[in-house]
Amino acid sequence: MGSDKPSNILSLLNVTPSPQSFDFVKCKKQYQLHSLLTEQRHPLTWNLSGVIKDNTEEGLRQIFAVDEDISRCFRGLVKDLHLLERASLSISTAIRRGKKIFIYGCGATGRSAKQVESSFWRPFWRRLKSEKLWGKIRQHVSEEIESRLIGEMTGGDRALISSLEGFEDLHLVGKLQLEDRGIKKGDVVFGITEGGETSSVIGTVQAAVEQYEGLDSKKNKEAQNHIFFLFNNPEDVLQPLDRSRSIIENPAVTKINLATGPQAITGSTRMQAATSETFIMGIILEAGIFTVLREILSDDELLHLGFSKGFCLRDRLLSFASLAELVFEHVKDIAGFTNLESQTYKNLKKSTYFAKKALVTVFTDCTERSPTFRLFPLDTVREKQRKCWLQVWTEGRDYRQAWQSFLGRDFLGLSEQVYKPYFLDNIDDDYLKEAALRSLRLAGNDQEKLYDFSFSDNNISTRGPQVWDMGVVVCMGEEIEELAQSDSVFSRFIHLFKEKEAGIALVLIGSKNEQRVKKIIGDLPLDGGQDVIISLPLPDPYDPLDVSQHILLKILLNGHSTGVMARLGRVVGNTMTNVNPSNLKLIGRATNLILSHVNDVLSQEEWIQQYGKIESLEYWEVNAILFDAMNFVAEKGGGQTSEVELSILRILEALKNKRDINWEKTLYLLEDVGLETYLERHNPALRRFF
Repeated sequence: MGSDKPSNILSLLNVTPSPQSFDFVKCKKQYQLHSLLTEQRHPLTWNLSGVIKDNTEEGLRQIFAVDEDISRCFRGLVKDLHLLERASLSISTAIRRGKKIFIYGCGATGRSAKQVESSFWRPFWRRLKSEKLWGKIRQHVSEEIESRLIGEMTGGDRALISSLEGFEDLHLVGKLQLEDRGIKKGDVVFGITEGGETSSVIGTVQAAVEQYEGLDSKKNKEAQNHIFFLFNNPEDVLQPLDRSRSIIENPAVTKINLATGPQAITGSTRMQAATSETFIMGIILEAGIFTVLREILSDDELLHLGFSKGFCLRDRLLSFASLAELVFEHVKDIAGFTNLESQTYKNLKKSTYFAKKALVTVFTDCTERSPTFRLFPLDTVREKQRKCWLQVWTEGRDYRQAWQSFLGRDFLGLSEQVYKPYFLDNIDDDYLKEAALRSLRLAGNDQEKLYDFSFSDNNISTRGPQVWDMGVVVCMGEEIEELAQSDSVFSRFIHLFKEKEAGIALVLIGSKNEQRVKKIIGDLPLDGGQDVIISLPLPDPYDPLDVSQHILLKILLNGHSTGVMARLGRVVGNTMTNVNPSNLKLIGRATNLILSHVNDVLSQEEWIQQYGKIESLEYWEVNAILFDAMNFVAEKGGGQTSEVELSILRILEALKNKRDINWEKTLYLLEDVGLETYLERHNPALRRFF
């Protein structure tokens, strides 16, 4: 692996490769994923961190411009729709036969799976059951239709808050969750992974295939109509990975490739990858439901439910472009939002997001900031003082009602009694076994009561707004009218924050009457000089499952939250130098980030002239330093300190001065100067990128 030869940098830093580092470099090559397309730097955002600090609007334009890659991908899919049509047919068949639909993902795609269930599927059928039309429909579908679709993520509902270390890297977890949720042969399974290589998702798909015993050409075709794998990297790039190849070459699985290219932030697949997959799953569901309902309802009745006359997959695919364009057109308003929130954090204040219908989309964006930008995760009720920069509230008297509003059902964790014996007997890797057992203790149903998102008297008194905090109100569709009601929960939230002189950002999605919206806004106690209003009307009013509204909001929040973090220095160029190396994939990403930034500096003529020619570092050396940094940060109590930034600074400072600088001194330098400023100061050639 290269560690048998002496290392100048490790000797200089007095670092010895740990057993974990040795194991990762030698035995975990399948998780060294820097060759994936989703891990490359996008040319449109190369200098994002510098641009957005000077001009927020221009920086946001860079981020939103990358969404054109999704539109281009969808224009390609339109040329051959047979795979999407097969997927939508599987949905309609499952509805008619009362079968389950299981959508499984991990991390960002796991949250997408939850959104498909809790934002798209359940609200549609719940609304339909309240309509007179239900009398015509109920004889054709199950009374339990709401619960027939299960959106599941690696680690269960607790993983919505933050990832559970070790789970993502285990095929076994995906297999066990499939079985735990009662998925059988004949049910429909969608495995979704941005990179196309997530072990737990592949484990779910493989377990579903195994249910079709003795596969031959006939059974392969049957399985193809029930098992789907969605991913965002070219197949030839994934072929060297054994676990990916096992699915790509499996004739029993229908593969839907949504490769859009590099992400706006390098490796941040919550951006274009998760957006494209969420939209595709949404319109597949729409098409499947439409196929069933058009046999029961008239055109006018379908129109009442939001299905346009002549509804088709092709038009829905192409409609994505208009959503991305609409966000781009409102970049000036969004920039005001981004400036307000970033300034809130610069002032050491905090923000609170409030949503009802838009809750899952808002919650997802807020929680995904933690691993991407190394922030404190959402606070538990045990925290005496708020540590997380932001929190999310929704309507409810207590934590249980808030979770019900969120999920549309009871909280579902992983039972230690069920999973632990399998972990003990079937995980051979000691490091993964230890991590998985540790995470399992944090994945049970008891976790529900640790997180209270309710807009309740208790939360107002203990975690309510302080002077100059920020409140973000997100209304969707018909909820905008509630703003006009002085006793509505939205109005009460706004008044509460204005009483504390807090800034307000009002985000309105799907408004149908802009004049009415202006009238409502005009009656609110908002400060035109401080507060921000963003109103995005739907370009196409036909949105039966609210897919377009949620995607519109997701695009906006993706760009906004990334812009906030870039303005706060938690992005360098377009690389996530604050990434939390909490699983094997992220350890590989962190190693490559350190390696690429350090070697780029060492290769510059300015550096060579000042400090001499220094041989490029090797992967194994950098990985050893990363693990040492991880141990240092863990001993310090974790927090928001970035191991990647620490490693880059310590390496360059030591090479520059020809002597070691320990982690404590490096941490002081990082806090005093910051990585981006350091790189600019010590390598002027980099300024053209920032």
